Amino acid sequence: MSDTAAGPVSKRVFIDKQSPKAYHALTETAEAVRAVAADAGLDRTLVELINLRVSQVNGCAYCLNVHTRAALRAGETTQRLGVLAAWRDTELFTARERAALALAEAATEPANAAIQESAYDAARQALTDDEISAAIWVAITINAFNRVSIMSKHPVRVLPQQ
Repeated sequence: MSDTAAGPVSKRVFIDKQSPKAYHALTETAEAVRAVAADAGLDRTLVELINLRVSQVNGCAYCLNVHTRAALRAGETTQRLGVLAAWRDTELFTARERAALALAEAATEPANAAIQESAYDAARQALTDDEISAAIWVAITINAFNRVSIMSKHPVRVLPQQ
């Protein structure tokens, strides 16, 4: 990267802009997954918690920025958002939310079979089959968006004070 008067210049290709047909297919998948989640009874705050937790694990600044604002709009509290990275160490999340977060982490780092089985066992206790499927689909979809943004180095722009 080199600097200009306007700031750093990225040498990355914004793959969403370079290959719009592929990106459009991904956004259509996201729309279908949102509908599946709603039909399964996953409320918007839980979907955003999954989006945020996966984005934390992946280190996707752009998606963290987008989904923090979405979570707040959906009614999530700043307290719960502030401790989301340590959700296992607090009582602020319900058994259902904890099960969905564990599944999301397992879907994000699927190579550890023991963690995957543990997450699935917890999900079986707290979630229906439809909720399990929806939570996993939400995690899979945000993982894909994380990779688009990370590989493109999508910038996080400063927002005006609200």
